[in-house]
Amino acid sequence: MPFPQTYRSRAIFQIRYALIALVLAVLFGTVGFTLIEGWPLSDSLYVTVQTLTTVGYGDLPPHTAAGRAFAVIVMLMGVGGVALAASTIVQSVVQSELVSAFGQRRQSKKMSKLHDHYIICGSGRVGSHLIRDLQATQKPFVVIENDPQRAAEFTQRDITVLVADATLEESLREVGVDRARGLAACLPNDADNIYVVLTARDLNPNLRIVARAAEEQAEAKLLRAGANHVIAPTIIGGHRMAVALTKPAVSEFMDSITANELGLGFEQVEVDAASHLAGKELRSTPIRSELDVVVISIRRHGGEIIFNPSGDCRIETGDILIAIGRADSLTKLNHLARGIM
Repeated sequence: MPFPQTYRSRAIFQIRYALIALVLAVLFGTVGFTLIEGWPLSDSLYVTVQTLTTVGYGDLPPHTAAGRAFAVIVMLMGVGGVALAASTIVQSVVQSELVSAFGQRRQSKKMSKLHDHYIICGSGRVGSHLIRDLQATQKPFVVIENDPQRAAEFTQRDITVLVADATLEESLREVGVDRARGLAACLPNDADNIYVVLTARDLNPNLRIVARAAEEQAEAKLLRAGANHVIAPTIIGGHRMAVALTKPAVSEFMDSITANELGLGFEQVEVDAASHLAGKELRSTPIRSELDVVVISIRRHGGEIIFNPSGDCRIETGDILIAIGRADSLTKLNHLARGIM
């Protein structure tokens, strides 16, 4: 657990302990004065508070010797207990704020170093799944969440999070939207997502933006606002249910890939000029024979998409290969496409 969150929990415990000790001291004095002096509970409480706060007796002092002796005990408790409780509360609050500020500065410093990262706006049902997937791929990302409690949970998991309103321009600037590779607008409200997309597109024209649409009619508005792709969970859910109902074998295969039960995954790799793949026919490369990776499609630099390319299809610089295979083989393909091996 990160230090700021640990210290905050400790401070809350100390404040609670100090308040409990103070209440017990007041109860002890009130009951004692009632039994010894025979006063009503209201008078006993009044005298106890006077004693513990060292204000002194101006109108209702103890009259019996036993009462005065008991008052001495309560006075000693007041000097030590109340002073300790007050100092503990003040110290805990002040230090907790200082540690919280330190934690925010550390988070801000961490965010200032991010480059080619992803920004997730909102961590609801859709955003939380996206966070889990990005963690699994170990890609750098930052979350913008306006719920402090949910943000604290992410902090405990060592996830970089900014507690702020994602629709504000300064929030997007703070998480480095101008240096980011992509942004996901996962807020529950379509109007907020449109505003996030508009602001992010204005700050970074080259940013890859994927937005969530709660309503089907919001898809066109999000695309016009600048989103590259719009995901409507209700529509996707309906399509998946239709496939599961009418084509169960296809649905089971897709589910097994999503759940990583077969150890397979999809990947896209861009062919660099330094790669040995550039200029070669697909059959002449080690992609299928050695890596055991299947190239499903090739997207040319100009936008043309070749589905299920044949063996004599020539790979060109700038092509994006969409492939399926095992994780280690896809990693080797990525290195091969970049000219690393």
